[in-house]
Amino acid sequence: MTTPETSAPHAATPPSADGPRRGRTSPRPDAAARADGWRRRLPLMPAFLFVVICTQIPFLLTIWYSLRSRNLLRPEGETFVGLRNYLDLAVDSTFRTAALNSILLTLGCVAVSLVLGLGLALLLDREFLGRGFIRTLLITPFLIMPVAGAMLWSISMFDPTYGLVNWLIGTVGISPVDWTSSFPMVSIIIALVWQWTPFMMLLLLAGLQSQTPDVLEAASMDGAGAWTTFVHITLPHLRFYLELSVLLGAIYVVNTFDQIYLMTAGGPGTASANLPFYIYQRTFLGFDIGQSAAMGVVTVIATIIIATFALRLIFTSINSKEQS
Repeated sequence: MTTPETSAPHAATPPSADGPRRGRTSPRPDAAARADGWRRRLPLMPAFLFVVICTQIPFLLTIWYSLRSRNLLRPEGETFVGLRNYLDLAVDSTFRTAALNSILLTLGCVAVSLVLGLGLALLLDREFLGRGFIRTLLITPFLIMPVAGAMLWSISMFDPTYGLVNWLIGTVGISPVDWTSSFPMVSIIIALVWQWTPFMMLLLLAGLQSQTPDVLEAASMDGAGAWTTFVHITLPHLRFYLELSVLLGAIYVVNTFDQIYLMTAGGPGTASANLPFYIYQRTFLGFDIGQSAAMGVVTVIATIIIATFALRLIFTSINSKEQS
């Protein structure tokens, strides 16, 4: 009987001093990801450069002019004054009045437009004959140019002699009122509300139509009335749309210029002037480039701070909605 031969174990090969032999090295994953990211961003570069050239470079120049005493009527007297233009704004009563008017116009227009837009959106969220035609008519004010809308309200509606508003109040024995002179802020807010209510209505109508019908049906079966359903189900669902409407409306309304320029010219005096209109006056009527540049920088920074705070609220609302 033969026994199988056992082979001697192979001796272990000692590792070389250079370490394990390596093949051809492949590019690192993070480098490949960066290269792929740049390839995807490359088509966006022309638009990015256009935005930088049209917005950021002029803003940097505005900051530079705000640090100088520059008046177009006295170009030889231009000097570097540092922060003096900004310090002068703190004691400028007209600037404070314009800032307060900007806040009042924005809050008044956005609040009234939001309430009216919500009411119209609730009406359009149900079926009735001619809903499409009515919706088109309600959207029309938002499609009219601001200059045309301002002229419409200034001449056709608020004119003290031929205006429709004075004709209506005259039918009940009220004497005519010069609206744009006696109530300039109210007149401007009414014109802005007329223009921006359709915008609020469209946003809130989109939110209402995104609501699940099963939830409303379940609430109805549980005995919840219309008001209870609206307060506890519809309003929480519309929170994101309400916040978005307030943010976008405030950003647009704070830059109002056409209605003020054409309806009241900032008057009487500066009673209805907001920040954009006051900056226009200091730039193109007073030719004070340094002071108006400082006001523009302050306005932009204040708008960015408010918009950032509002965006954080919106993102917090989105995250809480996704987690729930």
